Amino acid sequence: MLLTLAASSFAARLTAGRSKPARSSRSSKAKAETAEAVQPLALEDLPRFTRNELGLFGLNLSTDLLVGADLKKLDAVRDAADKASCPCLVLVERTPQELATEDEALGAAAVDRLTRVVQAASRLGCNSVAVTIEDAAHADAFDFAAERVRMVLAKAEKLEVNVLLAPPQPSAISRSNQAEDSLTLEPDRLTELIKKVGGFRIGTFPDFQTASKSPDALLYLRRLVPYAAAVSASVEDFAPASAGSPPAASGTKNAAKPSPKAPLFHGSYNLHDYAKAVESVGFTQTLAIDYRGSGDAVQGVTLARQILESALGLEVVES
Repeated sequence: MLLTLAASSFAARLTAGRSKPARSSRSSKAKAETAEAVQPLALEDLPRFTRNELGLFGLNLSTDLLVGADLKKLDAVRDAADKASCPCLVLVERTPQELATEDEALGAAAVDRLTRVVQAASRLGCNSVAVTIEDAAHADAFDFAAERVRMVLAKAEKLEVNVLLAPPQPSAISRSNQAEDSLTLEPDRLTELIKKVGGFRIGTFPDFQTASKSPDALLYLRRLVPYAAAVSASVEDFAPASAGSPPAASGTKNAAKPSPKAPLFHGSYNLHDYAKAVESVGFTQTLAIDYRGSGDAVQGVTLARQILESALGLEVVES
């Protein structure tokens, strides 16, 4: 199993303060030098940063990082990823798409949008795209969603790109008043939709933070991960461990004993147990660390990497 980075919309925050050194020039003004010194890394520099400084082996990108990007830009990112031995793996469409709507115009627009996402993913060298389906409260929502996903798959199969259905983001779950009608919230509903779509390039994109909202997070992961081509190891804030505190029960606080390099515990859910649940169903592909906490994102990713490496028995890569 490879640990990768989910470089979503926090990428600029992740690299803030770790920019390329400012060029020295006697004619440069101090103000200009300061501005260059704090400039975040360019997207093309992110693969090298991820591989060399974070010790991770690939990237998940989100479409909001590519706004305005042309083919030349996509090719530049792919070339940089190849040179850094840190390939782009999953392109994530973070905006829920209207694939289940009764409105034909909205449905066609969603299919068109995802077709373009698939094309961009292929250009970047990604093996998958991930998408969340916007729920629709009507009797035929399931059938509409399946039919439109098939339309997207028709293009994806030609380009050898997988289409992964992601569950709703936790913020959407908390707002939902009809969770029982969700197309993708419950594992059984999501896998039923995948079976209805059919084909070899359709799968799931499980998320740790979403799993934590389930009554049984570990069971949730064990039911979705067998259909997954990638898993989002979403991470929230870390907190200091109280001296001599006993290991937490499964599914609550992080029970993993921290190494001397990582004296903090993940405060919301058990990253160690979640990783073991993923491993327990034979998953051998990519686990993408998606740091969603506050504070130093580099430190958060590094701590998460250490916990996951310990849980999975992976060789620790010094950054």
